[in-house]
Amino acid sequence: MEETGGFPMSATAQKTPKKGAANSNIWSTRQLVTMALLAAIGALFSFIQIPILPMVPFLTYDPSLVPAMIVGFAYGSGAGIAVGCIAAIIHGLVLGEWVGTLMNIVATLCFVWPAAAIYKRKHTMAGAIIGLIVGIVCATLGSIVSNLTIGVWFWYGSADAILPMMPMVLLFNVIKASLNAVLTLIIYKSISNIITPVKDQVKGL
Repeated sequence: MEETGGFPMSATAQKTPKKGAANSNIWSTRQLVTMALLAAIGALFSFIQIPILPMVPFLTYDPSLVPAMIVGFAYGSGAGIAVGCIAAIIHGLVLGEWVGTLMNIVATLCFVWPAAAIYKRKHTMAGAIIGLIVGIVCATLGSIVSNLTIGVWFWYGSADAILPMMPMVLLFNVIKASLNAVLTLIIYKSISNIITPVKDQVKGL
């Protein structure tokens, strides 16, 4: 049976396949419900504020990207990015703070897209780990770029204000992305049999 994302396609969809649409971005009702639930969880997680480095207490960790990455593994990078962006937008609307929202969207794109894309091509535990490592690197680089562009334009006023802190910003984002990666592996392994059918599950993940 041909599948879209992590769930079997309907009989109707199989009868009328579209050329070049074997992996379409059309999500089933079950997928949409799961995505909505995890977007809500991600939005709630975004309000968790855990300081990691005493030297920069204003940089706090939250696990809001974990639900997005789980969806990315289950249904593809597009679904994961959608969930992460929705969670970021909800957080921004509640706090009335859009600069942080933009930076969170950049973080979502940089972390979820490469990791989910690699896992889709190499659908194994090794593929998941490789994808997450690449996601960590991309998210860290993305954080530097967003701080030096979005941050400077709307927060700091000048690159001179953030450049002395860049080593700490870099370290913080490596730790943050690594925590997200580890939590994703642990949680996805626990719930993958719930959100994906047995035939799509990967042994050991």
